[in-house]
Amino acid sequence: MADYARVTKAVVPAAGLGTRFLPATKATPKEMLPIVDKPAIQYVVEEAVDAGLSDVLMITGRNKRSIEDHFDRAYELEEALDAKGDTERLAAVRESADLAIMHYVRQGEPKGLGHAVYCARQHVGREPFAVLLGDDMIDARDDLLKRMIEVREQRGGSVVALMEVAPDQVSAYGCAAIEATDDDDVVKITDLVEKPAADEAPSNWIIIGRYVCDAAVFDVLEKTPPGRGGEIQLTDALRTLADTPADQGGAVWGVKFRGRRYDTGNKLEYLRTVVQFASEREDLSAEFMEWLRGFVADHDGVGTAEGK
Repeated sequence: MADYARVTKAVVPAAGLGTRFLPATKATPKEMLPIVDKPAIQYVVEEAVDAGLSDVLMITGRNKRSIEDHFDRAYELEEALDAKGDTERLAAVRESADLAIMHYVRQGEPKGLGHAVYCARQHVGREPFAVLLGDDMIDARDDLLKRMIEVREQRGGSVVALMEVAPDQVSAYGCAAIEATDDDDVVKITDLVEKPAADEAPSNWIIIGRYVCDAAVFDVLEKTPPGRGGEIQLTDALRTLADTPADQGGAVWGVKFRGRRYDTGNKLEYLRTVVQFASEREDLSAEFMEWLRGFVADHDGVGTAEGK
């Protein structure tokens, strides 16, 4: 088996405008919207670190300074908490600053995910790297990224995360044509289609926001024209790599993920995520669930009365 380079760096694109959450995101990055008491972006960085990736490059844009501040030290706040003897909150504040070695680069223009990834080329160099999208949160109890890195280090090429959805949902995602391998959870990608019509989709396995890319993707992205929506699509570059010889960084694999994923990219799913996380918190669940049951019961009663 070939000896493929280890994956040590993570790239987190965070330059989007967050228009779905306006006006909340007018001055606050969508990545900083809290899931209970921790910003969504911190869960993503924690996932990278848990997978062994302590070098994290954040691709940012205008009005994203608060992301940098969050992962930096806050000395005045720390001193105030220390003076109060509030060790619990002090530890929580310091945790984000001590998570990883953080780097930042601005995308400049919103030219799509492919362009955002291309902005990482100087930092990453010719090493393989992981890409984690902030809108997708993977439950900390599921080792998806670790498995993807393992597949890359065993097979080379690039790796995408796949989830199975109902046929009527494929048009909202990138979709993969797949072939089985000798591993039950690993498939070979033969084609990728961005947001196909339901009757044109090659399968009902969609790409979710985790990738492990060979550095060859940069060479392809440099030549990839804008695609769907006038943006440079990472999916298009990976599709090219799927047809590229392995000794040139080609081959694209898929890891079938059947675990817990939280999509925080739209309001409804964001609210579901907050409720689910609050329901599982030891310090909140008892009181929160008691209130939630009562709220639902009252709501059901009102709905039934109105429906008569």
